[in-house]
Amino acid sequence: MNFQKRVLIAGTGKSGVNAGKLLLEKGAEIVFYDDNVSLDVKKLLEQFEGENGIRVILGEINDKILADIDLMVISPGIPVDSQIANSVRDKRIPIWSEIELAYQAGEGNLAAITGTNGKTTTTSLVGEIFKNYTKNSFTVGNIGIPYTEVALEMDENSYTVAEVSSFQLETIVDFKPHVSAVLNITPDHLNRHYTMENYASVKLDICKNQTEKDYLILNYDDETTRKMANDKRVRASVVFFSRLHSLDEGICLNEGTIIIREGGKETKVIELKDLLLLGEHNIENYMAGIGVAYYMGIPMEIIVSTLKTFKGVAHRIEFVKEVNGVVYYNDSKGTNPDAAIKGIQAMNRPTVLIGGGYDKGVTFDDWIKAFDGKVKKLVLLGQTAKMIADTAAKYNFDEIVFAKDLKEAVIICAECAKPGEAVLLSPACASWGMFDNYEQRGDMFKEYVNELGA
Repeated sequence: MNFQKRVLIAGTGKSGVNAGKLLLEKGAEIVFYDDNVSLDVKKLLEQFEGENGIRVILGEINDKILADIDLMVISPGIPVDSQIANSVRDKRIPIWSEIELAYQAGEGNLAAITGTNGKTTTTSLVGEIFKNYTKNSFTVGNIGIPYTEVALEMDENSYTVAEVSSFQLETIVDFKPHVSAVLNITPDHLNRHYTMENYASVKLDICKNQTEKDYLILNYDDETTRKMANDKRVRASVVFFSRLHSLDEGICLNEGTIIIREGGKETKVIELKDLLLLGEHNIENYMAGIGVAYYMGIPMEIIVSTLKTFKGVAHRIEFVKEVNGVVYYNDSKGTNPDAAIKGIQAMNRPTVLIGGGYDKGVTFDDWIKAFDGKVKKLVLLGQTAKMIADTAAKYNFDEIVFAKDLKEAVIICAECAKPGEAVLLSPACASWGMFDNYEQRGDMFKEYVNELGA
């Protein structure tokens, strides 16, 4: 790929900055664009050595500037139907996602994982398996390390697993993992994709460049992902995993053991009792991770040894502390109702639940119905607080308290929860508006909980 181009980078956050550094390293000229006219340009440029003649355009962009642009790299937070994207598209300028740029610059063996829930846990598991197989491995994407940050470190022998979002998949061109996985599809990001059909279609684009020599891992128990196997875009070999059904081909359960059935042969992988993470959703995450690693060619003994020691990820039903007989769990990764339902289901005692946040255009009925007598009180904050409270009222749940911020929410929970009970942060909403991301929200929750016992 020839990178001797003039590239417009839309977005000046972490994704945009790392894209800029990669492009400069490859010899491109870059122009940053941000619609925030108050952006601190000096602070942006300080992240680059010598500034390298970088141009920064704020507010609006004109046809004269676009006339000199060969390519635009768009940050995932900018909608593909935004004014800047439409203007660039009208000029027939190619638009790449950050993962497309990294794919074009990187090398090696690539696996990619998407879906509504479980991506971070499954990607972390596969990343651990890769790391135990070779030091020349990378775990990238939404999981924390931008793909573009390490793409130039990869070589033909590298093993990379990428957690990819629907936002990133909207603008891929040649991006092609050897093994891809779609874990599940439930309502999320409908303010961006508008319909479930659009959302699911974008997710399936993860496999659009795969061939018969590649693999697509799909959840048989999810009706939407099961139907994906028949989509005309799918040319890869489909491998199903199922927690609920015994499969003739694929990954499933047999008397408490995860097995792989392939070509009439059955391989025992691991017994559920030997796994550290609890919850039915984590069984599915394990199965998907096993499938990705196995079809990436990782030896079974390395897969199994990693499964036995994998402790999960921060912010996903993460035990924080016990204070005055009350246990506190951080499930800040529960950024949509379906993910947050998994958090509630994992609780084994009466629970005071913290919910609310940014409005992504989803409904909360199923989340409220999942309380099922387990949630004794709901503490709400953020943009969706009233919407959630109104939904709860439909189901006669009125044990609700409103908090002005997360710190007050933790204090309220400490006052409400009794010894032997739990406090769970599992917001069912994104963190935007109040926090930079779900990690910051989870870290602040842990900080406030630790202050309780000080």
